Amino acid sequence: QVQLVESGGGLVQAGGSLRLSCAASGRTFSNYAMAWFRQAPGKEREFVAAIDWSGVNTYYVDSVKGRFTISRDNSKNTVSLQMNSLKPEDTAVYYCAARKYRDISRGRDEYTYWGQGTQVTVSS
Repeated sequence: QVQLVESGGGLVQAGGSLRLSCAASGRTFSNYAMAWFRQAPGKEREFVAAIDWSGVNTYYVDSVKGRFTISRDNSKNTVSLQMNSLKPEDTAVYYCAARKYRDISRGRDEYTYWGQGTQVTVSS
């Protein structure tokens, strides 16, 4: 069992930055691929970024490429999402997710463990 707790959300003006963090419990964190998803009001939860178990391989949805960076620290059981040049359309609840495999997936159903979410609001 893995428990995920996100932090770092908040209100920011367009063009600003936020850094989300996700702390994971459990001794097998380094075996899991990790991802960030987001859900805006009235919309489906969508994939944002993922990172494999080693931290070497990453993948981003096109809308955040060049602005967001996902990273992990296996010694601290954490995964982070650095978000720069934020836009109002980035407003959503952001969720951290863990997959019981080492390689990346974009599929929501591929992730077994989820955090409670953290709100990110970008004002124009």
